[in-house]
Amino acid sequence: MAGRDLRALFSTNDPHLDTAEAFTNREAQWDLLAAALTDHLQHIAAPGFDVTDFEAPRTNVMVFHGVGGIGKSTLSRKLEAALPGAEHRPPQWGAPVWPGGRILPIRIDLARSAGNDFERVVLTIRLALTELSHPLPAFDLALRRYWEHQHPGEPLEEYLRRGGLAARAGKALPQQMQSVLADVAQALLLPGTVGSVVGEVTGSLVRAMRERRQSVRALAGCTRLADLLQAEPDIDALSYYPHLLAWELAQLPPAERVVPVILLDTFEDTGDRTHRDLERLLQRVVWLMPNAFFVITGRSRLQWADDGLQGQLDWTGRSAWPGLADRDIPQPRLPAARPQRQVLIGDFSPEDCTDYLARRLTRSGQPLIDEDLRAVIAARSHGLPLYLDLAVLRFLEIRRTGRRPRPADFDVDFPALIARTLSDLTPEERHVLRSVALLDSFDLALATRAAGVTHQAPALRLTERPFVQQNDFGLWPFHLHALIRSTIRTADDQTDDRWSPEDWQQAAERALAGLGEQWTANPNPDRVLLVGCLRQGLAVAADFGLDLGWLTDAAWAYVSDSVWEPLTPATGQGPANHLATAADALVELLSTLARRQHENRERTADRLAALAATGLLPADLHEMAIYYLAKAQRDLGRTEASRDGMQLVADGNGRLAPAARRGLAHLARLAGDFPTTLATAQTLDWEGRHQRVLGDLWWLQGEPARAAAAYLAGRLEAEQHGKAGEAAHNQALLALAIAFTDPDQADDELDLAEQLLANLDLRATTINAAIAALIRDAGSPTLEDRLRTLRTELDTAGLTSMTPTLELAAAFHHAVLDDHAALTATISRLSELTHGRDFAYYADIAHFMGSIPTPANVASPTRWIDGEQITRARWRSLVDSRRALRAQG
Repeated sequence: MAGRDLRALFSTNDPHLDTAEAFTNREAQWDLLAAALTDHLQHIAAPGFDVTDFEAPRTNVMVFHGVGGIGKSTLSRKLEAALPGAEHRPPQWGAPVWPGGRILPIRIDLARSAGNDFERVVLTIRLALTELSHPLPAFDLALRRYWEHQHPGEPLEEYLRRGGLAARAGKALPQQMQSVLADVAQALLLPGTVGSVVGEVTGSLVRAMRERRQSVRALAGCTRLADLLQAEPDIDALSYYPHLLAWELAQLPPAERVVPVILLDTFEDTGDRTHRDLERLLQRVVWLMPNAFFVITGRSRLQWADDGLQGQLDWTGRSAWPGLADRDIPQPRLPAARPQRQVLIGDFSPEDCTDYLARRLTRSGQPLIDEDLRAVIAARSHGLPLYLDLAVLRFLEIRRTGRRPRPADFDVDFPALIARTLSDLTPEERHVLRSVALLDSFDLALATRAAGVTHQAPALRLTERPFVQQNDFGLWPFHLHALIRSTIRTADDQTDDRWSPEDWQQAAERALAGLGEQWTANPNPDRVLLVGCLRQGLAVAADFGLDLGWLTDAAWAYVSDSVWEPLTPATGQGPANHLATAADALVELLSTLARRQHENRERTADRLAALAATGLLPADLHEMAIYYLAKAQRDLGRTEASRDGMQLVADGNGRLAPAARRGLAHLARLAGDFPTTLATAQTLDWEGRHQRVLGDLWWLQGEPARAAAAYLAGRLEAEQHGKAGEAAHNQALLALAIAFTDPDQADDELDLAEQLLANLDLRATTINAAIAALIRDAGSPTLEDRLRTLRTELDTAGLTSMTPTLELAAAFHHAVLDDHAALTATISRLSELTHGRDFAYYADIAHFMGSIPTPANVASPTRWIDGEQITRARWRSLVDSRRALRAQG
């Protein structure tokens, strides 16, 4: 029967409210435990198993660990109830058949609040075994001797009653111990008065065992008993007595055999990484009872398999504890062939969270928390059960006011999460924890730098905590549990060592500096490191209003390659309404540039214009905003505004001046002023992307081979400079130029373009490659559908400046087919697109392709490099060549 949640029960006056303590599916953990326990039972039933073998490796322990509030104690209690039989087992857990003996669960809470010292741990185990109705003379004699030395004049029965242990057969144990004492005295033929004195009995027993008398043959097989009875009966000796229990259990007849499963909960309260006194005693219990199975739940992995603990514990290393040497299980399901012994208890899935909330509070059998609110709470919890419990109490608290709880009521962090997380950390670990809460992810060096400490030891210890998750394939391998991180950052911290705002500010400055040091430490940092440092650095700088520092150079490095990995989510608001610092403005600038690959250029232009108007950016970054605003305006057909912006940047002679001069050349080309474009291109160098400017010029003159040579040179230059984005730009345009003359070679060039674009986010370049494919396939009957699809994509993206190029590809297709009607319609569309505006030469080229005279009443503004007649002949020759190729094929 499910227990009642007493906290919730006493939080309401509603007599019809059911506050059952819900247990949400932990089927994966049960499956792992069942597999490990089955393996253990088979092991101890094997002929070669011997409880007196003190050298064999131990596999009789399993560890479930996880963050505070993840549900370890709840799992421990559920396992205690589920192990003996199926009646208290969730139906989805199944019903494994345990080989070789009855399972006897013994759960011991090691929490400080429970008051269980080592003496009580041993007594609890022995008390649980009283239900065997079978004497355990070896252990009971040793325990009786220990008790009379350590508790003179205090009856064990009274101690058990006063300590709350009497419910576990508190009267039966003293009686069994007294019976054992009398039986041994009788076997040794001791007088009655002497036989009641435990010291006399044990002394006589030791002598009899040393002399191998027949009268004590029942105990003679316990070879370590005499030594234990002669040892000083202190707490250290008591820690070896569990061997006597193991020996006694091994002597039970098969029909009465029992296998204790001892569940040690809240193991973190046994001490810390420096003081392991209680842990050492508990480890002896585990080692000396190899026929029992131990299930340990706590916040940290059990370190017994670490060789570095030699000397602090009695048995250490992977040779002693092979199962504990395994890494944590990252996935809930693993093959049962090798049961895992260190299991990290993960967060609830979203489905488990909502199921938990549905069953946690019910009224007349129906969930009290409605479905929409359950979904909100589940999302906020990040799967942490403690958050769900706290949210339930908040729900009841709001309900008591007479108001129905709303989703906004749970957009809060609970300070209790901080207290639970920090409770077993050292002061240094707390300091590091708060510092790394500023970061999405970190390594030891970054954590140490952010904390401002001189040694990595606290950070190293912190990474061993279950709320620090590890991804060995990440740029920085460690990150905090998402909910714990946000709570530490935002909740009202009431702990004694809470940070002041100035403490947080200083930690943010250290974290930003540490990120910058990692980026600048490598003279040739790779792109992944750059983007990682920028993502984290921008967030920290924006949150705390820090000076940009190294972020300025990093921003320039980011834009130099035109790759545009996402850095931060765009706000979706006008920058002027919410930006306050240069860091805010830089976040908005870079996120806008990255997102322009996925949104309409109109939206990009509006954001950049509003950002430039704030005046928050330093001069060089302000020019960056102006330059990319001018590019967006050019894409939107706003030529004059684009030219003004490009000229402003070019006149400033800053970092983007060469690119702005290229932009001016590009604008001259759009206007059809090809001689000016050529003259400007000859003044540019690599920084101005001179080869790409020349390639853009030559193919329009009907010289695609010359353009292809320029694009190839541009791609090679880009590769030499390590600019993947620029290389992809040139390759896509190279494919477009080659597509006019050699469709087979265009196949190869497009394949290479696809490879270069594989890990890049370049929308316009991808569309250029698609247009190249259309030109390659000119004359194909399926081309019309592809043309319509690309027209829609360009409209959606707001890339209106690319529409004339697409229509020119359509014109080439219709000219190759000699479809005058379709070609005439395409020329009309081009004329409408370019009338009185840029790209007027596209309509001229379409006329050239079809040998159609240009309108006599319209003077073309285009100035061709070699004149109109030569250019007309070149374009017509390209069409004729393609027709001839199709006729051959």
